[in-house]
Amino acid sequence: MSRLFKRVLTATVFLAVCMLTPDLSFSQQAQPMSEIALSGGTSSAMSSMTGAESNAITDGGAVAGGVSESSSAGPEAIAFDGTHVWVAMQFNNTVTKVRAADGASAGTFTVGKRPVALLFAGGSIWVANLHSNNVMKLNKDTGSITGTYTVGSGPGGLAYDGANIWVANRNSNSVTKLRASTGGALGTFAVGKRPLGLIYANSSIWVANNSGNTVTRLSANGALLGTYAVGKGPFGIVSEGANIWVTNYFGKSLTKLRASDGFNLGMFSAGDGAAGIVFDGANLWVVNNGDNTVIKVNPGNGSILTTYRTGGGPFAIAFDGARIWVPNFASNSVSTASVN
Repeated sequence: MSRLFKRVLTATVFLAVCMLTPDLSFSQQAQPMSEIALSGGTSSAMSSMTGAESNAITDGGAVAGGVSESSSAGPEAIAFDGTHVWVAMQFNNTVTKVRAADGASAGTFTVGKRPVALLFAGGSIWVANLHSNNVMKLNKDTGSITGTYTVGSGPGGLAYDGANIWVANRNSNSVTKLRASTGGALGTFAVGKRPLGLIYANSSIWVANNSGNTVTRLSANGALLGTYAVGKGPFGIVSEGANIWVTNYFGKSLTKLRASDGFNLGMFSAGDGAAGIVFDGANLWVVNNGDNTVIKVNPGNGSILTTYRTGGGPFAIAFDGARIWVPNFASNSVSTASVN
């Protein structure tokens, strides 16, 4: 057997093994992030995460994947208010406030049943309580509740259009519009099946319909402007200017839509359980719940630039202007890293 043939055979076998074991190859490339333990967790503050912690789990549903309410408070959603990072602790019915500068705890505050979405808008923190069928408005300085507003069944997504709060009602297949200043209801509008993520972009509300494999586009008045097919299990959604990006949880992919008309510009590979997504002004950051990773993605061509290892079962992500923050549902912690 010639030396050249042996080299070709070795390379072929190596590539075949990598193709058969994508998770192993993926994890070996991942860079660690700093991890901050949250109240009730077992992680060490600011320790380095280098390996997977748990299996994928079901967002907002029954405790699964080896996670119990006694082992994790279920940190799921996250928001940044300009100084602090807020984390929704689903199983504790609380939100925790963390100082972004050093990760120090700044308080824990009681909210409704199963908080699963957070938003900083209009100078306040907004919390969607999945099992209370309401949204709460919190004072960002004191954590006190300044308003509680009834919405549809299973609220689990929040967006802000500059004047109003939009709420995705998972069980009602609808979105509710609230006036941010008073919490007054301005209407409820039908969308697709199990709406999860939503954003305001290009003078429209864009809604990811998790069980419908579509994105619904509404006008600021709630009128239907379009429905667009995406990948399997759309979850998170973000705008990067001219385009809308959607994570496909079960499709392990991202869909790129043109913001002007919803035209599908392509589908790109992501990790297992692609969930939360954020844009830092230059690149996209995507949380992969099943892989326990975050990937940095070039919005121009959809290529993966870097992979980071998180704690167990991440769903959401926030950007504070310098760092990304990822709550780890199964690890009772938050992972963080610089975007540069």
